Amino acid sequence: MYIPSPSYLNTGDNSWQLTAATFVGLQTVPGIALLYGGIVKKKWAINSAFMVVYAFAIVLITWVLFGYSMGFGSPLKLGPGILGDIVGVPHPILGSLYEQGRASVPLVKGMMPAFRIPGSTLVYFQFAFAAITPAILAGAVLGRINFKAWMLFVPLWSTLVYSVNAFMLWGGGWLAQLGAVDYSGGYVIHVGAGISGFVAAAVIGPRMVKDRKNFSPNNLLMALAGAGILWLGWNGFNGGDPYFANVDASAAVLNTNLATGAALVAWTMMDMWAQSKPSLAGAINGMICGLVAITPAAGYVNGYGALAIGVAAGFIPWLSMNKLGRTKLFRKVDDTLGVFHTHAVAGALGGILTGVFADPKMFEYLSKKAGRGLSVTGWIYGNPHQVIVQIEALLVIVLYDGLMTWGILKLVGLVVPLRASEWQMTEGDMAIHGETLEEGDREKEGDEEEERREPQILETY
Repeated sequence: MYIPSPSYLNTGDNSWQLTAATFVGLQTVPGIALLYGGIVKKKWAINSAFMVVYAFAIVLITWVLFGYSMGFGSPLKLGPGILGDIVGVPHPILGSLYEQGRASVPLVKGMMPAFRIPGSTLVYFQFAFAAITPAILAGAVLGRINFKAWMLFVPLWSTLVYSVNAFMLWGGGWLAQLGAVDYSGGYVIHVGAGISGFVAAAVIGPRMVKDRKNFSPNNLLMALAGAGILWLGWNGFNGGDPYFANVDASAAVLNTNLATGAALVAWTMMDMWAQSKPSLAGAINGMICGLVAITPAAGYVNGYGALAIGVAAGFIPWLSMNKLGRTKLFRKVDDTLGVFHTHAVAGALGGILTGVFADPKMFEYLSKKAGRGLSVTGWIYGNPHQVIVQIEALLVIVLYDGLMTWGILKLVGLVVPLRASEWQMTEGDMAIHGETLEEGDREKEGDEEEERREPQILETY
């Protein structure tokens, strides 16, 4: 039976949006799962990957029940002024055909044209962003968080932190009304995850001493495979955010790869300068910093701006991790994979530099009827105020996310311990899940033991 498409639907836009959403989903499963599984100590590989997969699943459920409407729905009037522009009214979006009408959100977008995709496409695309954020946060607390605490923390954090961030910057909320921009999640996702991860690491406490001293990657090639999926999946991350298969989407994809390549090279150069040898693990960090830093700027800057952001993303987070990270405070807080540096610092850097390099000739949307569209003007093009509002938005995200994360962890801690037991931290995957990377070896050893015992059993008869 042929079902005609609604008149508003553009099949090209819809096809690209669904493809981009799948790319973003692949960044988490299997991308980050493989990255974490390979970059951590062997005894933590299964647990680290499992934390990512669980987050992906539970966020999808909370997202369709209330998370999406809180991030992109009608404003929930909590009070006068800004209190009415912080979060949307929570409600499920599971109606007929997932409320298949034209996608729309109350964005403060000036000349943004009406979407040409169904609502269900937008819901799934935005879910993939919501899912990757706690997966990034997990990198700060690997090696000691109680898995049961993680199971409670993720849906609470996604609801009370991520959805609020999304509404304030993307759903027409307070920060969007101030004029702050975040093209694809430098603040909403990366600063949010980085700051929250740092707070979580401080509240939960450090890993065991022997794990902090020796946490060598168990499989760097597997980590590289995950990082590679992350890099190319980012084409959907930034290329999908105009919500149209337009020229700006193409520019965002090119800018993303240019900045990432520049950051990887810059980080590698810093490693060679400091250690006289290039590091693959370091190159992965540089790659991630480039991806993160270009995210808030991808469709707002031209190629020169993307290159400048990429170079800065290779140098500044490197200095943060290798210099600031050695100070007393950062040695005390055990951020396992340095999520503060690779995500919070890189995301903040990219957000501020968006205010510097945003090119008014880079139109995210263009209205043929009006002859103009939505663009952002940065400092070097005559608008220093954009830097100010970008800094204001950054401070709001840092303060809100940090305090709310602390509160959520304290609440979860009343129900279950936040830290794994000493035995679980000693044994790792086997104690927590009854599974290990060495399953095949243990099965083989069991077969050999049976073979050794078999003659003895026969002799007894």
